[in-house]
Amino acid sequence: MAEDVDWEEVRRLAARVEAGEALTLTSDVRELLLRAARQVAIPDADALVAVNDVATATTLLREARARIREGSIRLSRTRLRADDLARNGDVAGARKLLEDLLAVEEIPLYRELAEIELEGLD
Repeated sequence: MAEDVDWEEVRRLAARVEAGEALTLTSDVRELLLRAARQVAIPDADALVAVNDVATATTLLREARARIREGSIRLSRTRLRADDLARNGDVAGARKLLEDLLAVEEIPLYRELAEIELEGLD
């Protein structure tokens, strides 16, 4: 990915908000949320609107965090299952799992990692 991910910072901010801290919309927080939204395939137009209000920015933060977590779990499970299949000689099955993941995955980093895994089956 051309742009480094800011997900650890997003996780920390989300944890603070979930612990009851109010989100403060500084320019740095707005920039973080806009970058994170882009990195998890939330449309720029939606993110730009969201960062203008604490409630919608908080929703945006939670959505970005959820996409990171869900995508990570989805990718990890698929990679483990694909590795097991490939190790047991079912390369076609492993390929199908990764192709199915690519059919639904929107997050560019996770797509890139799945594509690398898929290429590794060749």
